[in-house]
Amino acid sequence: MTRNQRLVYIALLAAQAVIISLIERSIPSPFFFMPGAKIGLANIITCIALYTLTVKDAAKVVLIRIVLATLLGGTLSTFIYSATGALFSFISMLFIKKIKFLPISLIGVSMVGAVFHNVGQLFIASWIAQTFAVMLYLPVQSVIGIFTGLAIGITANYLLKHVDRLHYYMYLKST
Repeated sequence: MTRNQRLVYIALLAAQAVIISLIERSIPSPFFFMPGAKIGLANIITCIALYTLTVKDAAKVVLIRIVLATLLGGTLSTFIYSATGALFSFISMLFIKKIKFLPISLIGVSMVGAVFHNVGQLFIASWIAQTFAVMLYLPVQSVIGIFTGLAIGITANYLLKHVDRLHYYMYLKST
């Protein structure tokens, strides 16, 4: 893949992630007992980036998504929560994906990422509130994260297997 092709692909993934994020923000939260909670549909693009790009380029997609989504309708607090959750999620997904002795599918990687996204957001919330009592939400958020991560992982896995052009990028990454 040439440098220009790679940049265009990164820009396309980032644009898709931003659009999905903005659309999801306009939808009411499906979790009535947790205001502000989202499914995390933009993480479909993060998963695709992890499996079709280098680590550095996948991180660029995530960073661009967070910055642009915040600039197009977020606040400083949404940026802080989003960035912390994305950092925890991205690092955990990368770590789980790289474990060679324990092969974990994209679906499992997505589930781990969803749980660690919640851990990151609760970590920053407990730091802001100056109390670890916020972490009491972790069990409930982890269960929800497992199910949302499952849905996101199944969707990303389906796209990677059935969208022909993505096979091309996966091939280029492996060569």
